[in-house]
Amino acid sequence: MDNNNKMSREQRKISRNSALSSGNGGGSGKHPFLKLLGLVLLVVFFVIGAYGFRLYAQAQNSLGNTYKALDGKAPSAKISNKKPVSILLLGVDTTDNGIRDTERDYRGNSDTMIVVTVNPKTNKTAMVSVPRDTMAQIWKGVDDNTNKIAKINSAYNVGNEESAVVTTEKLLNIPIDYYVKVDFNSLQKIVNAVGGVDVDVPFSFSYGDTGQKESHFKKGKMHLNGKQALDYSRMRYDDPEGDYGRQKRQRQVITAIIKSAASAKTFTRYQKVLDSISNSMTTNLSFSDMQSMFLNYSGAAKKIGSDHVQGYGSMIDGSSYEIAPTKELQRVSNKLRKSLDLSQETLDNQETKLNKYNEKRGFSFEYTGTQTQNYETKMSSFTSDSEGTTETEHHFTGADSGPTNY
Repeated sequence: MDNNNKMSREQRKISRNSALSSGNGGGSGKHPFLKLLGLVLLVVFFVIGAYGFRLYAQAQNSLGNTYKALDGKAPSAKISNKKPVSILLLGVDTTDNGIRDTERDYRGNSDTMIVVTVNPKTNKTAMVSVPRDTMAQIWKGVDDNTNKIAKINSAYNVGNEESAVVTTEKLLNIPIDYYVKVDFNSLQKIVNAVGGVDVDVPFSFSYGDTGQKESHFKKGKMHLNGKQALDYSRMRYDDPEGDYGRQKRQRQVITAIIKSAASAKTFTRYQKVLDSISNSMTTNLSFSDMQSMFLNYSGAAKKIGSDHVQGYGSMIDGSSYEIAPTKELQRVSNKLRKSLDLSQETLDNQETKLNKYNEKRGFSFEYTGTQTQNYETKMSSFTSDSEGTTETEHHFTGADSGPTNY
């Protein structure tokens, strides 16, 4: 009824304007309502255009400050060519100005490492977590092998973003086109900037950093503010799945941020979002890359798959590691390569060689006993001659204790 009345009023208004125009006579007096409407629309478009330009300029200024190229890698043209792309998300636990506690120039470890593939053809996004304790050979650059075995989260500490990217590429045999590094302590600001995030809490728990008020989480759907989202992402030891459970919650929060950032309500918060990102993010995505992704890849944000590299707990020189079986590394490599429209390739890297060597020595990824198995990272070769069989140790790699801030 209200709609009908509204239509009747509009029709009467149009009729009244038509009647007034018909009594004026002369060509210049025809259809003044249409001319007025055209003038109003022109002004509206001008205002919107000016406002849009203001948003564009502010975004370009804010996001332009986040750009940092990767040493030894030419900028990728995949986004401009609308090809499937891969991005390594690095969550680094530092404080402002790279200072933590009393240690200056603290770089920190990439305690969160997630490989993201985005395919604009299939409109699908895949997120695969690599556990921070995963055993990996650390690379500083494409042609700079440290010949050290360590936890993969130390790669960033060893050689910045370049080392983290190349080490992950070598482990999974995939190309990584871009990286996005976010200071994990800034997660709180980012979540608040997008108006909070919605998650499905898997079980009830409470968590808070030392000296801070705990956040309380109840099983089921919850809307989290920044402080809650940070606590939700950090809790590890009370999770039945340990670090794997924490990875799931981190992927939940990241997925929720993407959805919140893509919603209409975030448009009104654009300056807060830009400020939170520009002060906490580093990436080799240029501003034009971000524009192209928004225009050509946004459909893939509607379907986000979640996965992780499943490791096997073991000891290396007295330190606990997650050793990924060759079968698992191959599964993840196949999945990511498929999402990038690449053919499958058989993994053949230092990790698979070490797995094969240890299995020959009796190590089993199927072992379910209570005694912790030790994993050897120094391979020996056996040779036979006229005097018998001899064993020669080849120090291809050795376990590294890594930076002190594990």
